[in-house]
Amino acid sequence: MTDILFSSWGGVVVDNRGKEPGEYEEVENVSLPSQFTEDENIKALIGWYGVVLRSHDVDIIDLCRAYLGAVQNESCGKCFTCRIGTKVLADTLTRICQGKGQNGDMDIISRLADVVREGSKCNIGQSGPVPLLDAAKYFSEKFEKAIQDKTPIPEGSYRHRLTAPCMDACPIHLDIPGYIECIKEGKFNQSLNLITQRLPLPGMVGRVCVRPCEEHCRRTILDEPVSIKYLKRFVADNNLEKKGEMLFEPTPSEKTGKVAIIGAGPGGLACAYHLALMGHKVTIYERFEEPGGMAAMGIPDYRLPRDILGFEVDQIKNMGVIIKYNTMVGKDTQLADLEKENDAIFIAIGAQGNTSMRLEGEDEGYKGFIPGVHYLLEINKGNDPYPEGKKVLVVGGGNVAIDCVRSSFRIGKDDVNLVYRRTRKEMPADHVEIKDAKEEGVKFHYLTNPIKILTEKGKVVGVECIRMELGEPDESGRRRPVPIEGSEFVVDCDILVPAIGQAIDVTLLDDGHQVETTKKRTLVVNEFTMQTSNPKIFSAGDCVTGPSTLIRACAGGRKAAINIDRLINGKELKIICEDSFDKLFEEVKVFDPSEEIGFLGGQKRLHLEMLSPDERKHTFEEVEKGYTSGEAMIEANRCLRCYRVGMIAV
Repeated sequence: MTDILFSSWGGVVVDNRGKEPGEYEEVENVSLPSQFTEDENIKALIGWYGVVLRSHDVDIIDLCRAYLGAVQNESCGKCFTCRIGTKVLADTLTRICQGKGQNGDMDIISRLADVVREGSKCNIGQSGPVPLLDAAKYFSEKFEKAIQDKTPIPEGSYRHRLTAPCMDACPIHLDIPGYIECIKEGKFNQSLNLITQRLPLPGMVGRVCVRPCEEHCRRTILDEPVSIKYLKRFVADNNLEKKGEMLFEPTPSEKTGKVAIIGAGPGGLACAYHLALMGHKVTIYERFEEPGGMAAMGIPDYRLPRDILGFEVDQIKNMGVIIKYNTMVGKDTQLADLEKENDAIFIAIGAQGNTSMRLEGEDEGYKGFIPGVHYLLEINKGNDPYPEGKKVLVVGGGNVAIDCVRSSFRIGKDDVNLVYRRTRKEMPADHVEIKDAKEEGVKFHYLTNPIKILTEKGKVVGVECIRMELGEPDESGRRRPVPIEGSEFVVDCDILVPAIGQAIDVTLLDDGHQVETTKKRTLVVNEFTMQTSNPKIFSAGDCVTGPSTLIRACAGGRKAAINIDRLINGKELKIICEDSFDKLFEEVKVFDPSEEIGFLGGQKRLHLEMLSPDERKHTFEEVEKGYTSGEAMIEANRCLRCYRVGMIAV
């Protein structure tokens, strides 16, 4: 950036004061957007890594006053150094801004800020004083002048947000350090309540989430990430074992209405939950005979037991949400009728179709040729999709492909293979699932691509494949697989399962609804409101993003519920402060993998006990045992409580 007046972000000082704008030294280690909202420009940033000033009219002392006030307000109060120290700092800065500064205030600020930073047990106190110390060092003359002149400083306009690397990475922004802190203290119900303020499916997500939060856990820099996912599972299971019910406290809107939701998957359930909390009447229309969408139909029971999903859906139904099963919108009922009968509609259909491999014979109806989503659907119904077949070849590298190969052993298949055209490094599937599949005996064929289906008498008998090598990167950023001429070979199989991608079926729409779609047949929505081109229709999840994660669908459902409520209450639908900070933190990274934390790790992650590969590959029983109370508290104690406050001047 070449428009920055001063920056100390990340310990790299760039001071352009006294220079003409054309002579400014570039700031390279942080990217600060120029706008926060359409009506607000960003004039400064202050936070855990320092200060960034863009405008001369931001008063550094008032900026520090507002920031330390926010830090003090967010302090948990359990740590004496942080609780008292940040209050004294905030009070001292307030006095200076009121024109009541005293000789010795700068000494208090410098010494106490150091004490708070060095003596606090969590990142609020450790990072909060950093920008103040930078300001006191590089703007000391301004502080001294304000103290001596005793001229009041006008208050600026600021926005702040509490975050943490894990919270920022979580699509629904769960208060992860908060619910883990509760577990550490044995407050399991309080932990569950913190989670369910945003997420109504902790048991489900605590089993099958792909853990973006753990990838951004600062503990990783020391040893291993905190087991955020399984701690979430623990509090959900603890509640279930006690036969407890989740305690929801509805806060009805001024005006309540009727909403139809299409799809009882994670996105639809999350939207229904939040709308019910607001007092709205919600009916979900689900094409299958049970809830969960692709989470139920596409994820095997050994990863997500049905009773866990059923319990959490029952909690949502207990809030008054009605679910109509075996009801396909566009066939059993029409979207136009739902639009007439309701104040709003939320479309949350999953990616339940299959992507073609573009091989000759795919549409010939060969016995043993079974698309991945259909293969898993039949297995999850308790059926063997093709009992006479014993040798399975799955094509693909995502989680659906891994679920297909792992499920194949569990329905009695002897020989299970997976073909992927790139290397393991490029596989998008969860690396833990890949490891588990390999342990169970799945044969992986990397840098391999199918080119021909081999059949006899209308049955699959094998697949001709070709070796690949990686060439230049394609549009996805991954190196493009290129066939190696003359390297063809045959893999014997009697079941061929293509799992290279999932497709969206939006045939429920018709021209009369004027809902814009993309070339890939996903719905076009406003990214901040989830509203489609039809003002009454909202959407989120796979039918908007394409096949994506369960937690992202839940986040989209929550965001849609907030804006459906605004629509019903006649309020303007627009970007809110939370959305603006999301965009800001995409640029100003909350997690820095090269950060020097300053102390040693050594307390390794407590992994869940798991059935042996030979035991688990033949059962659909859950293969991982959850934490005991003692184990959960030990693992929770590894959390560094990495809260930090970010503030901007606008």
